[in-house]
Amino acid sequence: MEIKVSDQALQWFKKDVELKQGDTVKFQAKYGGSSPIHDGFSLAFQLHEPAKNAIAKTEKDGITFFIDNTDEWYFKGHNLLVEYDEKLDEVSYEYEEIN
Repeated sequence: MEIKVSDQALQWFKKDVELKQGDTVKFQAKYGGSSPIHDGFSLAFQLHEPAKNAIAKTEKDGITFFIDNTDEWYFKGHNLLVEYDEKLDEVSYEYEEIN
């Protein structure tokens, strides 16, 4: 699986979350809400120590984004696309099926 972070989403993280080079962000499933791939669960992120058991990891402009093995069930069969929603002024998530 892969994590793809758009340039616009990266700029949002830098501006609104005040991320800087060397920071690490973990994407994780959370109970509540819904997503296109799981009803009753949605996606969250948190600033986190570097991944020890990452199943996917990408670095963009010195910032590391990852998913660890505890959330493998949530993403199974999908890549994560992190985009920027201009209307809502926040990041949005898309899930790309892995063929």
